[in-house]
Amino acid sequence: MAKKKRGNGQGTVYKRRNKDGKVIGYRGSYFAPDGKRRYVSGKTKTEAQRLLRQAMADADRGLVFDAGKLTVGEYLDRWLEDSVRDTVRQRTYERYEQISRVHIKPALGRIKLAALTPVHVRGLYRERLDAGLSSRTVRYIHTTLHKALEAAVVDGLIPRNVASTVKAPCPRGPDIRPLSQEQSRKFLEVAREDRFYALYVLALHCGLREGELLGLKWEDVDLEGGTLQVRRTLSETRTGHKFELPKNGKGRSIKLSRRAVEALRSHRRRQNEERLRVGSLWQDNDLVFPTTTGTTMRATNLLGRHFKPLLEKAGLPAIRLHDLRHTCATILLVAGKHPKYVQELLGHASISITLDIYSHVIERMDGGLAEAMDEAL
Repeated sequence: MAKKKRGNGQGTVYKRRNKDGKVIGYRGSYFAPDGKRRYVSGKTKTEAQRLLRQAMADADRGLVFDAGKLTVGEYLDRWLEDSVRDTVRQRTYERYEQISRVHIKPALGRIKLAALTPVHVRGLYRERLDAGLSSRTVRYIHTTLHKALEAAVVDGLIPRNVASTVKAPCPRGPDIRPLSQEQSRKFLEVAREDRFYALYVLALHCGLREGELLGLKWEDVDLEGGTLQVRRTLSETRTGHKFELPKNGKGRSIKLSRRAVEALRSHRRRQNEERLRVGSLWQDNDLVFPTTTGTTMRATNLLGRHFKPLLEKAGLPAIRLHDLRHTCATILLVAGKHPKYVQELLGHASISITLDIYSHVIERMDGGLAEAMDEAL
């Protein structure tokens, strides 16, 4: 049977038959801008027509995919550039790019995209675990590969996402090392004269993330009303510092404790004195926690020159700054505060995230349930 042709510039869709003459699918063909004939395939005529229209539209924009020859490495590069860049936070993009470049492409990059199988994917995870990578890192690899292959399915380049059939390794529990209440008090006593004392108070009292603290501006703080608005986070990217939306994509309002208000008032006075000392060298960015000249503060400098020496001076474990956020949540939950309020304070996207992270704390809390039943009945 003659191929069914379409108008000039619309490509051609025709039936695919097996040796017995039975229709097993449909194929669309078109000429790309480079003059080469290219093909798409679908199970139904409608699907083939849709894929053909999409492929021709991509070709008009300079995006030509030859699914038969396209390798995993080539597709990952195109996926990162066309689908990921500028659609996620810069640090998220850099994380996907690093995982692709360091872990996925060396192992799977030369394999044809259409020939990738669950065996390949499973072998990658096993090899990375045997090489000493943590299960959490391998899960990041799985997430990256799964997202890329899912986009390839949507683009009609492959019929299924082979990563969907492979289980990623179960991560160990989150590495949470909160301070006790007594340790927290001791830390703040030792840190009282430190330049970033108010930052530690906000981390412990309000549970702010590191980037949220370093991206905080005075315009976000209402000391009279005792509130603070989390509107941005400071990210350290390969091209320098960048202000971005908070992790959940939206801000939140926080009621400040009395001690947090006092610490911020004192911090503002100290900052004004610094400003006068450096004079014209001061760069006014309205930051609450800048460098001594008003510019954005590098997290590594904050940790190495301030936070870690204070922990050592106080005789406390070598925790991360992020563990002050965990300390805040743990103290509140142990005090019996509802997880929903803790979720809103921390800015988690859903309460399930809060419950998952702090399940070990909640499990230790019987909440006086037995006593309540005795009293009620």
